[in-house]
Amino acid sequence: MIRTSLVIPVYNGGRFIERTLEAARAYLERRGEKFEIIVVDDGSNDGSSEILARSTVDHGSMQLLTHPTNGGKGSAVRSGMLKARGDRVIFTDADLAYPLTEVDKILAALDSGADVAIANRVDPDSLYHMSPAFFSYLYTRHVLSRVFNLAARTLIGVGASDCQAGLKGFRREAAEAIFRRQRLDGFTFDVEVLFIARRLGLKIREVPVEFHYLSEPSTVEFARDGLYAIRDLIGIRRNASRGLYDS
Repeated sequence: MIRTSLVIPVYNGGRFIERTLEAARAYLERRGEKFEIIVVDDGSNDGSSEILARSTVDHGSMQLLTHPTNGGKGSAVRSGMLKARGDRVIFTDADLAYPLTEVDKILAALDSGADVAIANRVDPDSLYHMSPAFFSYLYTRHVLSRVFNLAARTLIGVGASDCQAGLKGFRREAAEAIFRRQRLDGFTFDVEVLFIARRLGLKIREVPVEFHYLSEPSTVEFARDGLYAIRDLIGIRRNASRGLYDS
């Protein structure tokens, strides 16, 4: 019986993905439980596909799923989550912005009764690691993140403090129920996931985490992604009113 499935969506991660997979395999082996790693190549065009094929071919604990074109993080995570066979299913960012040891906290929350466990970067007990070069951006990013989370709570009733943290875990039954209903392909898929979980009456727990702040989007990206996010929140409300999350 597979205890833990780790889903890693990848898009153009050629610079680091081989190291990530080696670290993920070593981490799960140390836990001493049967595991699987499901890597989803979301239409990479930087040579990642060749690296992934080479890195997974001789490892029975690894499975590679390949999207012919880039469909978005939501699409990649959904493919991996629905393929997973573990009792507990985790997804995390391919650049390991969350150290793999943080997965322990997610698993502990699931084992203690949560259906869904999510990282909360704004918890007072969370810890950031970042370059001084990003200090001038951190306040802006934090404010925009708070505005978006307020919009999510106001428009669709998602109560989580940090909707879009890239480390989340699910009991397998919860993962199947949520991701069979989940529809958004872009980065706002996290909010939809939590909305569906709440709609299904699942128990959600937020946990403080250690987080490595590795890069900073441009102002243009902030503005563009913010507009897309509001559009998606309205789309979630529309989908809910049409009963698309209930079937």
